[in-house]
Amino acid sequence: MGGTNVWDAEWEVNEEQARTLIGRQFPQLSSKQVKRLGWGWDNTVFLIGDEYVFRFPRRMIAVGSIRMEGKLLPKLEAYMTIPYPKPLFYGEASDEYPAPFLGYAYVPGDFPIGLTEERRALSAETLAKFLRRLHEFPVQAALKCGVQQDHRNLTDIASRKVKLEGFLSKVVEHLSPEESGVIEAYISRLQKDRVEAVNALLHGDLHFKNMLVNENGIVSGIIDWGDLSVGHPACDLSVAYSFLPPYARGVFFETYGGADEETKLLARLIAVYIPVLILMQAVDDGNETIAAEAKSNIMRALSD
Repeated sequence: MGGTNVWDAEWEVNEEQARTLIGRQFPQLSSKQVKRLGWGWDNTVFLIGDEYVFRFPRRMIAVGSIRMEGKLLPKLEAYMTIPYPKPLFYGEASDEYPAPFLGYAYVPGDFPIGLTEERRALSAETLAKFLRRLHEFPVQAALKCGVQQDHRNLTDIASRKVKLEGFLSKVVEHLSPEESGVIEAYISRLQKDRVEAVNALLHGDLHFKNMLVNENGIVSGIIDWGDLSVGHPACDLSVAYSFLPPYARGVFFETYGGADEETKLLARLIAVYIPVLILMQAVDDGNETIAAEAKSNIMRALSD
């Protein structure tokens, strides 16, 4: 495709470069093995030995969020009820590499792909407690660290609906008639144009590629905090729909402390929207496993 996708990189970092950059600024790590773990839209990620993870921005737009994470993530420690990558090494931009980069404690676990509904339900309270505490973090303190406030217009349902229809037209041939029927029926029922603004500190990108589970399938890590922002809690509460089976949602919202109908409506919309984006990228990458998981997330979000 080259140069046409929102997730294309502006520069790449390979293992050799990462080893050099890390070794130069953190000589105590220079004897450790460096292995590329993967990449997201914004960062390339490396495992250093088996105890640290380093993230290198792949695009200029990601630099601000790396700086912000470096400031804010350590402050979240007292609020965290699930392991998360805490920044430990602050790499500076140099002549060889145009951006700052961050090294974190490695959080072990597997991605929650192909889990049974019963396994998923086991995380209802864990996820709800985690989000209740995260959303209690003082918004002013977060803004002081340079967190963006509602830069994605989360409450604007009408424009998200239009975007969603556009994305769907791109992946419709990768959906079964039943799947696309369910999604289209849902979109046509979405009559509300926007919801009241509410401000909380958000993880901002809570989906199966940013969650880790232990050998029992219980959520054991939340990673990739580059979308930390202030906005409507429904953004994070979308996991109640994309991740949890319908019968576990009651205990989730009860543990979280309740949510009104508008919040639930928006949470469900985002639970469809994010996996559709993941599906688009998976189709582009030819990754069938991720595509299948994204589809099952969408269908789960739309089941009652």
